[in-house]
Order: sequence, then C-alpha cells, then structure tokens
Amino acid sequence: MKQLMVNPIGEVNKLQNSWSIKIFESYKDGLLHVDSFSHAHVVWWGHLTDEPYNRQKTIVENLFKNGPLETGVFATRTPARPNPILISSIKIEKLDKEKGIIYTPFIDADEGTPVLDIKPYFPMERIKYCQVPQWCRHWPQWQEDTTGFNWQKEIQIAR
Repeated sequence: MKQLMVNPIGEVNKLQNSWSIKIFESYKDGLLHVDSFSHAHVVWWGHLTDEPYNRQKTIVENLFKNGPLETGVFATRTPARPNPILISSIKIEKLDKEKGIIYTPFIDADEGTPVLDIKPYFPMERIKYCQVPQWCRHWPQWQEDTTGFNWQKEIQIAR
C-alpha cells in the first residue's frame, strides 16, 4: 500500500479562558462562509502521542473506569492508535477571516496541535437510533451538556 501524506492547515492555540484555531495564510480563503455555521468538526493530528509504540497499539487498558478492562482502539477516542488522527466538534464562537482565526470555547487538543481539516457540522449528521455500551449510556447526549459532566469519574486520564 502506498504512503499517504497530510499537511497541516493550521494549529490550535490556548487563550486565557478559551481556544483558537489559527489557519495558515495559504489556507485562509477556505474560511469563506465558515461563520455561517455555529459548529464545525476539526480533524487534528495527535502529535504528542505520535510514537512508534503508540502506533502499534490496538488495545488500550483501563481507559474507562466503569468500562471493560481492555478496549480496542477503534472503540475509543484514544490518541494512541495506528494513525493519530483525531476529531473534535467545536462551537464557532467568532471568526476573524482577516487573521484566519476561529475562536471556540473549547477543543480537546493541546497548544500547538496540528489541524488537518475543518468541516462544517450539519444537523443531519445526528443519528436517531444510536447504540452505545451499557457502561457509558449515562454520558451526556448533547455536546452542550458535556461541560458540567464529571469526566474524571469516567475516564482514566494519563499523560
């Protein structure tokens, strides 16, 4: 199989109480009409876990406090995976087209994280009859409800 090549289009920046995504100059035109949407999907590279050891992982252990002891990486959102490509759904709080900056209250990426792509969120992407394992059925069903949820009781955060 041939090698694939990706190029970052921008990077994540941590502000005082929020986040921003700075789009590189050569991609700024791609932001035309992004401010027509309230939310977007951000595809990013898990650069902090991009190591040969993590790329070989297919099973993660003890990721969920109330879940199984072992879980396949494709049943998780762990950054330790064969290709550390990750996605986040964000609220577009403000767009500065001139500077190429999308402002958002939160993204679960680190300062300096390479951004690979941005895609608009459409309500038709919702799934009416979605099934999840029993151990996570009590998790919030809407993104807006995740900020008040106690994720420390659910996920083992290791760095």
